[in-house]
Amino acid sequence: MKSNTICQVILAGSIILASCQSNNSAKQDESQQTMNETVMNKVTDCKISAGNITFTNAINGAENCVKLLDDGALEFHCTEGLDFFSDPNGKLSNTTLPILLVPVENTKPFTLIAKVTPEFTTEGLYNAADLFVYSCDSLWQKLAFEQDEYGNHRIVDNNHDKLNVSSVYLKISSDTKTIASYYSIDKKRWNMVRLYKNYYPKNIYLGISSQCPQKGSCTSRFEEISLSHDNVSDFRLGE
Repeated sequence: MKSNTICQVILAGSIILASCQSNNSAKQDESQQTMNETVMNKVTDCKISAGNITFTNAINGAENCVKLLDDGALEFHCTEGLDFFSDPNGKLSNTTLPILLVPVENTKPFTLIAKVTPEFTTEGLYNAADLFVYSCDSLWQKLAFEQDEYGNHRIVDNNHDKLNVSSVYLKISSDTKTIASYYSIDKKRWNMVRLYKNYYPKNIYLGISSQCPQKGSCTSRFEEISLSHDNVSDFRLGE
């Protein structure tokens, strides 16, 4: 093959590759725009202050599910059948859960903490109090103190520790590159639940919720809710 023919082949290949990359980029931009529009349509405005946080947004009518108590706690009521769950097979997926949200810039560190007391009942399978990282219905994290199939009360994200207490502290912290989840009985010694790469977009939400996927209802109590713009210094210890 002559050298000019080789150059033509290489050039043609380069043009095809550039065209594919351009098309892929355009599709990604279009997909991201569609996702952003979907989130904007789903998220509503509200103004509910608890601890040092003012929740300015909500999904699924969460602003109508909460009550501020005289002692400063927030009570979050959830009726049956509501959950945020992603089934790998798609059959049991459910994104109906009401969630209070506060927007944060994911380019800056953050730490969300709350003491949670879920309403555990004999029929309340998977009843829980939750902390959320939320970008859209297909990109989120839920850290929960939840009741399992055997009536055990567990920390649910990855480690599923079983606890014999009614209340725990939950914490989610990010240094912009890493996100980690923790729980504590006394707010002094923290136990890591999960550690993963922060792959969320620039603008996200943090949130709280109470869930009742099965029967009855679940009214969870949230206390000492705080949001700070820093991160834990030791991601293993959560301190």
